[in-house]
Amino acid sequence: MDNACTAHIHELVRVSGGVASNRDPIIEASWRRCVSDHKLDPTVGREARILPQERLRLHRDAMDEFLRTARFGLEALYRQVAGMGYVLLLTDSNGITVDFIGDPTFDNHLRRAGLYLGSDWNEGHAGTCAVGTCIATGTALTVHQTDHFDTTHIPLTCSSAPVFESGGELAAVLDVSALHSPEPKISQHLALQMVKTYVHKIENANLYNNFRRDWVVKLSASQEFAEVDPDYVIALDGGGRIIGFNNKARRLLAPEDAESPLGCSFAELFDCEVEDLVRFVRSLPSDQRTLRLRRTGTPLFAQAMPPPAVSLPRAHGGDGSYQPESLPEPLCAVSGGDPALKAVLARAAKLVNTRMSLLIHGETGTGKEHLAKALHRASARRGKPFVAVNCAALPEALIESELFGHEPGAFTGAAARGKKGLILEADGGTLFLDEIGDMPLTAQTRLLRVLAEREVTPVGRTRAVSVDIRVIGATHRDLIEMVKAGRFRDDLYFRLNGAVFTVPPLRQRGDLDWLIDRLLAERAARDSSAYRLTPTALAALRAHPWPGNVRELVNALDYACAVCTAGVIELADIPEPVQHSGLFRAWPAPGAASTMTTPAPVRPEEDGQDSATRLRETLRRHHWNVSAAARALGVDRSTVHRQMHRFGIVAPHRLD
Repeated sequence: MDNACTAHIHELVRVSGGVASNRDPIIEASWRRCVSDHKLDPTVGREARILPQERLRLHRDAMDEFLRTARFGLEALYRQVAGMGYVLLLTDSNGITVDFIGDPTFDNHLRRAGLYLGSDWNEGHAGTCAVGTCIATGTALTVHQTDHFDTTHIPLTCSSAPVFESGGELAAVLDVSALHSPEPKISQHLALQMVKTYVHKIENANLYNNFRRDWVVKLSASQEFAEVDPDYVIALDGGGRIIGFNNKARRLLAPEDAESPLGCSFAELFDCEVEDLVRFVRSLPSDQRTLRLRRTGTPLFAQAMPPPAVSLPRAHGGDGSYQPESLPEPLCAVSGGDPALKAVLARAAKLVNTRMSLLIHGETGTGKEHLAKALHRASARRGKPFVAVNCAALPEALIESELFGHEPGAFTGAAARGKKGLILEADGGTLFLDEIGDMPLTAQTRLLRVLAEREVTPVGRTRAVSVDIRVIGATHRDLIEMVKAGRFRDDLYFRLNGAVFTVPPLRQRGDLDWLIDRLLAERAARDSSAYRLTPTALAALRAHPWPGNVRELVNALDYACAVCTAGVIELADIPEPVQHSGLFRAWPAPGAASTMTTPAPVRPEEDGQDSATRLRETLRRHHWNVSAAARALGVDRSTVHRQMHRFGIVAPHRLD
């Protein structure tokens, strides 16, 4: 053990014994907590604890919607610090890293240091550290070099700030860390301020997303920033009661240990009645939109954002949940009413204009590219390029030049004029990466940098080129298993899976007749003819298990249209394997033929109407505060989130 570590351990022992030091009080308190409460031995260095993928997935699933919002904040912050040696971690309220952005060229060093996806930074395990101590205190802080309790963390500098949900519960911690830094702690002051700034932005974005159909009031001490960057944001229900707020608003309305302002009347806290909120809409000059906090008399500039005047049409699902009746036209054309596919499309419709990457799972031939094109046509990028790349068909030796392009003469055989590359071809539009699971590891590393930095460096060029793309990946493989086997990068997987959609196989769809009619109509329009199936031919199509999915159906109908007489498709005009579907009884069972993972069946006692009703009533009683409902039910938040997803229960303020 070197002298620096020995001196550090001696200081830890003295401080934990009650001797004062020059450390910040929050660091001293944490050191004492590590010894007295967590029973950590200051002489023992601990390796980073990285959760296995199965456990990490549970932590990510429990905050799925929040992660999608926070991801944009992470990417925006990383663009500010890229190239400065920092990595970004977003942990959940337990200190588990659920999102991560860092330079992939330092992967091994970052993983060993615990600056990696799935790492556990809870103070009870890792000792004094920015994330763990932030969770323990609810305070933003920097833990710099020898501030850390564990000697293995001494080289690190870490700055963290808590991210709060719109009901006041701790949702996450945002952290910026570096493996090496200047010795003075003051060198990290700007890093901490940037983290706090982006935490504020994430909280506001999350609140706007949660309360799209309610009154939202923005407040600021500055007239100039009341609209564009408000200090305080509050959501109100139709009766003027507070149903959400950002953390600055919580501290303003309930300082120190005062009771949460949830459920309080806006008029009780401000000199403004609910019916007067219309005075604060944007049409009035900002200097005429002032109100005062009753408790202190503090004047604030306000902007009120009313709920939408017209609600979208809705229909009740069988379990009492709401389902959107309308979809963008391109997405409507994907399904004929199959419930599973309709649910996928309803969720996809909410994400068509986001920048997050999407991942489409499904067996070969289910129409993954068809869905990707529909998402593109339904988005604001519809007039821009849709570039499809079959990752399995690209020669490994040429994959980098095909994807990233190359400069003239960059390598032997390079085009004399250079090549733009498929990623740059998709600039402004959508890049569809089909069979992404078959991409070589070397190309995965390059692709990860493109997704992280939105820049591409053609082969033979030294300066990167900015690119604006929406990335949609598709695969029939189980990427989680590939990650475990080391055949697919875990950081690329979590970069791609901003949202995951699974296209059901044709044998499980309930709209086969609609699909057949549509495909025949397309062929009739193309051939200037009319096609009709006889009852026996239609029966054969219905009885076939379609192991090749929609692609096989398309081929079968193309064949039938080509060989039939006068547009009448008889049983004899159907391809022989489909005619004699009994031959396929020996075909591998769907679960064996597919590499996709099927969720375990729900136990009856977990899926009953009584359980759903009890959960819904508990959430209503606690104003849809998941943490409060979880405490009342005696379970953790992740369990409540999973049950809400299982029963189709959606909080009223999250309904579209």
